[in-house]
Amino acid sequence: MDGEHSNIVDNANEMRLYFSAISENEAFARTAVAAFITKLNPTVQEITEIKTAVSEAVTNAIVHGYEGRGHDKRVQLYCRITGRELYIEVTDEGIGIPDIKLAMEPTYTSKPEQERGGMGFAFMDAFMDELNVTSVPGGGVTVAMTKTLGDGS
Repeated sequence: MDGEHSNIVDNANEMRLYFSAISENEAFARTAVAAFITKLNPTVQEITEIKTAVSEAVTNAIVHGYEGRGHDKRVQLYCRITGRELYIEVTDEGIGIPDIKLAMEPTYTSKPEQERGGMGFAFMDAFMDELNVTSVPGGGVTVAMTKTLGDGS
């Protein structure tokens, strides 16, 4: 997680944050991304959708990746704006996802005892233009999302 991002793009604006994998930081991540995209003059709907997608990805990292024991663990949030396209990666180094296809099914949850709705990936997929999830069992998950924002007028 400490390495530089391998897809550095000319004329892009980038940010990278590392924060403790605790639930209080989910709101911080959403707010940071919302502040980062202000130069694109997003609509209220675009902001809401992006914040929800980020919230779901970060919550998944904390709850599922680190199983809620993240005081000594970190989540990485990487964002890049190129033109009107926003690219977001949320990465953890947790337990990974053994079956990504199953995990992405609406209403599936690996934590039914916690009354989780299992809609995180469904929301990310619905609110973003692209969603890609990669996992290394025992080595973590990266959720990559893109969204092209409107014309800003």
